[in-house]
Amino acid sequence: MYKYLFTLLFLFSFVIEPEQSIETKERPNFLFIAVDDLRNELGVFENSQAITPHMNALANSGSLFTHHYVQVPTCGASRHALITGMRPYKPIHLSNRAIEMEISGQPEKKSPESFFHRFKQEGYHTVGIGKISHSADGLVYGYEEEPSNQRELPYSWSELLFDPGKWKTGWNAFFAYANGENRQSLNKQVKPYEAGETNDEGYPDGLTANLAVAKLKELKTSKKPFFMGVGFFKPHLPFNAPKKYWDLYKRDSIKVSQNGNIPENINLASLQNNGEFNQYALGEEKARLNQPVSKEYAQKLRHAYLASVSYADAQIGKLIEELKTLGLDKNTVVVIWGDHGWHLGDQRVWGKHTLFENALKSTLIIKAPELENQPNRIDNIVETVDLYPTLLELGGLSRQENLDGASLVPLLKSKSLKGNDVAYSYYKKGISLRTPEYRLTKYYRDEEPTVELYDHKIENFENKNLAKERPDIIAQLTPLLEKGDTGLYDKEE
Repeated sequence: MYKYLFTLLFLFSFVIEPEQSIETKERPNFLFIAVDDLRNELGVFENSQAITPHMNALANSGSLFTHHYVQVPTCGASRHALITGMRPYKPIHLSNRAIEMEISGQPEKKSPESFFHRFKQEGYHTVGIGKISHSADGLVYGYEEEPSNQRELPYSWSELLFDPGKWKTGWNAFFAYANGENRQSLNKQVKPYEAGETNDEGYPDGLTANLAVAKLKELKTSKKPFFMGVGFFKPHLPFNAPKKYWDLYKRDSIKVSQNGNIPENINLASLQNNGEFNQYALGEEKARLNQPVSKEYAQKLRHAYLASVSYADAQIGKLIEELKTLGLDKNTVVVIWGDHGWHLGDQRVWGKHTLFENALKSTLIIKAPELENQPNRIDNIVETVDLYPTLLELGGLSRQENLDGASLVPLLKSKSLKGNDVAYSYYKKGISLRTPEYRLTKYYRDEEPTVELYDHKIENFENKNLAKERPDIIAQLTPLLEKGDTGLYDKEE
């Protein structure tokens, strides 16, 4: 009986309190797609090996931001910065539990808990499907616990939907294998990849895509504009995808990292020792900073990641195609956002959780149909916190909140953006500043060196810390870095 009720609960959604009756059909709709662990690995990039025709097409008809950086290189904290438009100001903001601890369980306030909530307050019908906040299905519970009824975002969604399929719960689905098992049920005695002999619905993202397509058909007849958030799991570990997406690639031709060594003149405390990756106990090799994995295994892992990216791309394609079929594409802003990057053996790391380029740089594509002649490629430095004010402006909503970011709409209109062309990121007791030419990182720790400088004018792969060689650049950039110091490391939890 429980399983039956649970399936009904997810398939037929959580519908909450009645909304304001506001006829606002002339406003644009929004489709916001969050993709877990999607670094800048799209086929539209010249040096990428990824096969992503659907995201390529959206980028070529909208705008691809080639230098988008997240505030925090871990899922929950990055999403907290996204939905609040705020940098991390205290230690909990660096945690995957940031949204749970700071937002969930709080009483509703006039100030919105997220930009989804703000759009709902303004008369939008908001729909959340999949992993938008940190939780796989929007509910607060542990990986191995039964789902609760507590929402991570209590007031953001008119409807909260998820289909866990044969995996029964959101977190089981997040770590799903094609046979219905998951990382938890198999006690981590699993490989970090799988080429499933199955169709798209053999993994949860296929079910999420189907649920979103069905909901778009319903929303077509709505009298209100909608704001739909859809979260896809892949390419997050485990790198599991139907075999047909693996078959798109020839493993022997897959290139491994061009910066696979430990950077010169750094302390290993700046990196991480692949703890998340090594949880998958049946992987053929363990990833360690003191020894790289073999070229053959690196190719296999990159193959798995690329297959997962192509699988996610195909699911995104279903949503975009449905928008066109329904005629909604003419009035729907589409955003694709990766919650952070991922090291694929870069600096000997397999994972995120560093303040290096590979962990901080992620995918961002925006297509706004009402804007004519959007530039297909925008090379300015932008940040995740810029998305909140951007969405407000695209929706014609006034900026009432105290936000850290700046609207990117001028860039979408091929105009200059006021303010500094910089991005700030935070992790591992450090603050990292990215400018068009450099990355400067300062760590508040005992291990030396505590300052790192990387030169991006010469296409440096962040493989040599130049801080001692360029004190002039350190002196020039330090005041700018200090502007991004929120006092985060002065506070104790």
